[in-house]
Amino acid sequence: MRDVLPVLGRWYAAGIPFGLATVVEVSRSAPRDPGAAMAVGPDEEVVGSVSGGCVEGAVFELAQDVAAGGEARLETFGYSDEDAFAVGLTCGGEITLLVRAVTAERDPGFGAVADSVAAGEPVTVATVTDGPAPRGAALSVWPDRTLGTLGASGLDAAVTADARGELALGATGLRHYGPEGQRREDSVSVFLQSFAPPPRMLVFGAIDYAAAVARIGDFLGYRVTVCDARPVFTTPRRFPEGVEVVAEWPHLYLRETRTDEGTVICVLTHDPKFDVPLLTEALRRPAAYIGAMGSRRTHTDRAQRLAEAGLTESELSRLRSPVGLDLGARTPEEVAVSVAAEIVALRWGGTGAPLTATEGAVHPARPS
Repeated sequence: MRDVLPVLGRWYAAGIPFGLATVVEVSRSAPRDPGAAMAVGPDEEVVGSVSGGCVEGAVFELAQDVAAGGEARLETFGYSDEDAFAVGLTCGGEITLLVRAVTAERDPGFGAVADSVAAGEPVTVATVTDGPAPRGAALSVWPDRTLGTLGASGLDAAVTADARGELALGATGLRHYGPEGQRREDSVSVFLQSFAPPPRMLVFGAIDYAAAVARIGDFLGYRVTVCDARPVFTTPRRFPEGVEVVAEWPHLYLRETRTDEGTVICVLTHDPKFDVPLLTEALRRPAAYIGAMGSRRTHTDRAQRLAEAGLTESELSRLRSPVGLDLGARTPEEVAVSVAAEIVALRWGGTGAPLTATEGAVHPARPS
């Protein structure tokens, strides 16, 4: 949804109704996670995807129907080997879609949501998928305000409280309530989709490898900053558009920068006068990934210096060094792919092994 919101925001601002299909529930080896979206707008223009191609043709027709004034629909697609021509998923999984029309009357908060996501402001969208409440009704929830209604004040109040809790976690999924928001009932299903600000990637060292890592980090949806103490190398023209570039001593910049459990830190300076104070700071603060470039000899020397600086074995165990997976990478772009592969594997619990050498679901359940 985050990827297609810029286009949808323009349609919405122009007063153009469109059909929006959102994955609200999955099972087994489903191709897309909850929150994946596909929309059909003017002149049959399509943006987004809900299955990677398996059911998009059927979803296109559903979205056209609701955009033309039809009622919101809840549809489930799964695998069927009984009819070779049936619409379904070839992966063997199952997805449930909410298909609804989006207009200013039906969803008064949609435009503000698109603006907030573009500005990096946290917001959650709650949408009724099933039950006695109006299917497709939407409530947009920010930390300090709401827009829209799910059809009952008690339901709005309960969902608003839960939406703000989910927003703090960046979580997305179905929740169940009674018609007036009762916690112990489950007659009304509501899909909560949280748009937390994108995670940060901090890249230290203004070298060719940093430019490649910054580019792939931006592609993966991170808000990327490149930092180096040398102003002559730390210039915006050397890095992709949209990447923040900061000329500052790395450890001083990191000391004044907030990180959290989603932050990625890539140390590509491989110079002890930068690495040791920077990694001393990095390994003692929250982060999802901390990687450092260098040979195995460099790593051994760096680890010894960090231990002498007072870091514990537990703190040192967080360091991914040498950085990246073993892909045989040589060029800066190949190394960036190696680093990105390690970040993705660590994020989702992947092994990094070829899929031909593994068993079980290709798309395993999200780690808790």
